[in-house]
Amino acid sequence: MDIEFSRSMAIILLLIGVLSSTLVDFTVAQSVGVCYGGNGNNLPSKQEVINLYKSNRISKIRLYYPDEGALQALRGSNIEVIIGVPNDQLQSLTNANAANNWVNKYIKPYSSAVKFKYIAVGNEVHPGDGAASSVLPAIQNIQRAISSANLQNQIKVSTAIDTTLLGNSYPPKDGVFSNNALRYIRPIISFLASNGAPLLANIYPYFAYVNNQQSIGLDYALFTKQTPNEVGYKSLFDALLDSLYAALEKVNTPNLKIVVSESGWPSQGGVGASDQNAGTYYKNLINHAKGGTPKRPNGPIETYLFAMFDENQKQGPEIERHFGIFRPDKSPKYGQLNFA
Repeated sequence: MDIEFSRSMAIILLLIGVLSSTLVDFTVAQSVGVCYGGNGNNLPSKQEVINLYKSNRISKIRLYYPDEGALQALRGSNIEVIIGVPNDQLQSLTNANAANNWVNKYIKPYSSAVKFKYIAVGNEVHPGDGAASSVLPAIQNIQRAISSANLQNQIKVSTAIDTTLLGNSYPPKDGVFSNNALRYIRPIISFLASNGAPLLANIYPYFAYVNNQQSIGLDYALFTKQTPNEVGYKSLFDALLDSLYAALEKVNTPNLKIVVSESGWPSQGGVGASDQNAGTYYKNLINHAKGGTPKRPNGPIETYLFAMFDENQKQGPEIERHFGIFRPDKSPKYGQLNFA
């Protein structure tokens, strides 16, 4: 009897161990989402897009505006959502009533069935932009509206920056915001910290590599460098992210979390842009995000790949239209990326 009991307990403990490791692996893998932009005239329907997320087990999505077709399709999907306030709407949301109306129209009606995680109030707004003075008041008003709706524990309000706000980024420990950026970003960072919200940051090793090929190797940009450089880094992604963390430390917010709200590599249209390089970058980034950085070793790194599709109507240089991990016909550009 005791032997049978021991055997039964051993089997149960083994099953618990297997289940636990499976759950841990699932949680780690789910640190990566994908941005969904719709600047194309040949893209699938919103429902098809969300079905593609589900079939590929992509558990996080970034929307750049309140796309009600996408929100309807997201109902009941359990996909976590970053929803954006476009830059051209920031000034209007400095009015508290307008912010309440925005939340009442785009968040409250969906909040019971759509898993909102962050609201990105503005994207890559720079200190000299006309919208810069509107970012903090808009964040504050949206935060108040979210709190009034009793959703403050579910949804965090932030903004997405890029690394051009840094005055210095190398070595990463010397990362610091430029004087011009500091006046803009410091009060925003303080507000985020006081509300337990992360800072969203778009991080692109591709552009750093293209703009500084003399000193940055392709292997360093693609996560394929085998040995650390002179300051202990094997990847440009980690160096850029840690330089932002160093900049946050210098403005007394060392515990503020950074969510990588965009990162990608183009497949054509510019220097280093190829299917091979882009596929290597995305596959390695997905794996890399399961861990941490030298400065923040305890991962995973919540990261959103840019982007779901090539967008043939996107403005700007040719590369801007070639960041998709799927083609408009829903076929994968780089084989099966493993999101689960």
